Amino acid sequence: ATVIGLASAVIDNVPLVAATMGMYDTTLYPMDDELWQLIAYCAGTGGSILIIGSAAGVAFMGMEKANFGWYFEKISGPALAGYLAGVGTYLGVHYGGAML
Repeated sequence: ATVIGLASAVIDNVPLVAATMGMYDTTLYPMDDELWQLIAYCAGTGGSILIIGSAAGVAFMGMEKANFGWYFEKISGPALAGYLAGVGTYLGVHYGGAML
């Protein structure tokens, strides 16, 4: 799921998640499984790591005349840190007891 989120920074998250749905057996991982929650978080949030990874980022580029280099230098690092912190928190909350 984490790799899907990182890929979402470059590839639109809708077809990415649709492709992911075919990768997992829904009898093993029903649609309300924690795996799908994590995939949704990763795909939705991972798109913000790069400005081109989300519709909001592309709109921001157009409205504020921000360029890719500026966003990458100033925003991508904190966005990646927040993304990884969110994944870590999710895993800690849902699987923390199992990891001990």
